[in-house]
Amino acid sequence: MERASLYKDVQSSEKEAYILASNRNINQSKGGNIVNKSGIGVGSASIVLVFAVLCLTIFSLITYVVAGNEKALVDAKAELVTGYYEADAAAELILSEIIAEDITPETVRGIKINSGWDKNLGMETTYFHLPISDIKALYVNFTIRDGSFDILSWRMYDTDEWEIDDSINIWDGN
Repeated sequence: MERASLYKDVQSSEKEAYILASNRNINQSKGGNIVNKSGIGVGSASIVLVFAVLCLTIFSLITYVVAGNEKALVDAKAELVTGYYEADAAAELILSEIIAEDITPETVRGIKINSGWDKNLGMETTYFHLPISDIKALYVNFTIRDGSFDILSWRMYDTDEWEIDDSINIWDGN
């Protein structure tokens, strides 16, 4: 009797396996290969994987190029800031040497010192320029009266000539 029940159990499990296989739409073709008729195939997954790897590669190259450009910009800014503070320190030394003397010298530390009458202020001013970089300079303008000084201007400016670009015809509204 045990064998009969065991035989029935095997038959029922085979029937269940057959029903599951038919529910999944798995059919056997003539060549003996199993064909899955539901879902996407292996080829579609490979195409999606190749596309994802291609996108990640392009994004990483873009990131690399942008990082290189940002580094160049930061290096240029660091060079400009360093040059400004070096010129600022040199201007402080030059100003202290000019104030220590009773007369305004023509040059201090190789920098030409200029004096002139300022029409707007109605007084004589002294000024000098210190190079910061190839295209920037520090301009210091001050007055000396009775052993003290007043700084009128202490600013950085562009030394390059500005050229207007008229090569593009822009509509002026008429």
